[in-house]
Amino acid sequence: MAHAHDHTSSNHGKAFMIGIFLNTAYVVMEVIYGLIAHSSALLADAGHNAGDVLSLGFSWGALAFALKKPSPNYTYGLKRMSILASILNALILLVTMGIIAGDAIHKFKHLENVDENIVMWVAAVGILINGFTAWLFMKGQKEDLNIKGAFLHMAADAAVALGVVIAGFIIKLTHYNWIDPVMCFIIIIVVVWGTWGLLKDSVNLALDAVPEGISIAKVKNYFSGVKGVKGVYDLHIWGMSTTQTALSVHLLVPDHKDDNIIMEIREQLHEQFEITHPTIQIIHDEKFMAYKKDCVNG
Repeated sequence: MAHAHDHTSSNHGKAFMIGIFLNTAYVVMEVIYGLIAHSSALLADAGHNAGDVLSLGFSWGALAFALKKPSPNYTYGLKRMSILASILNALILLVTMGIIAGDAIHKFKHLENVDENIVMWVAAVGILINGFTAWLFMKGQKEDLNIKGAFLHMAADAAVALGVVIAGFIIKLTHYNWIDPVMCFIIIIVVVWGTWGLLKDSVNLALDAVPEGISIAKVKNYFSGVKGVKGVYDLHIWGMSTTQTALSVHLLVPDHKDDNIIMEIREQLHEQFEITHPTIQIIHDEKFMAYKKDCVNG
């Protein structure tokens, strides 16, 4: 299992390396030709892509940290670095879009002629680069919020680049140069909308909220349905990282005789809820919980 995880992480590492190289080259291209073409839409997309290059770098670093073994000071290892990377990625994008929005307002007030041909072919290159990079992360994005962030960034970039191509085509047909800053604002809205969801999920994980997709009520109902379990106490579920979920619980099992029930519960938690790190304490008497509560309150 660990071997498979390392192999998957290695594949993601290669994806990050390729994505960073391709997108860095494309950002340089967009800035140069955005200035030549007087296109705020290209410059906005360049700023967005620059933020994504930083995001890919942070995510790649977080992936490397997450593979480090636990130590006496970090007994869980550094798995939560992926959560911090997700938050940082989202914040960088939001700040970048704010700066670009200010520039777009200035461009809207002082319209310049846009070279729509340059805008279209540069954005077309972006569709290919961002689409390919998104494809590299497509498989892992269902299992890891950190990888999902990278996938969403790249997929959004491909869609945004398509929008820039459309804007260039409209300008070519109509010669309405105000289309360019308008498309810039559309890009900003799309990016901020997608980034907000990622930021919310990441902050929730950082605050030890129940991870998205897990219902604590369903988990409690599962425990209540286990043969021999008469009570469920102190149930807590939180994300150890963007890929691993932990749980702790006290189960009242008056007739507990062996640990087979614990092994069965651990397997079912993994199978039904993808909870990988459960800590289960069996208690035989409700008086224990009353005593524990008195100790906490006293």
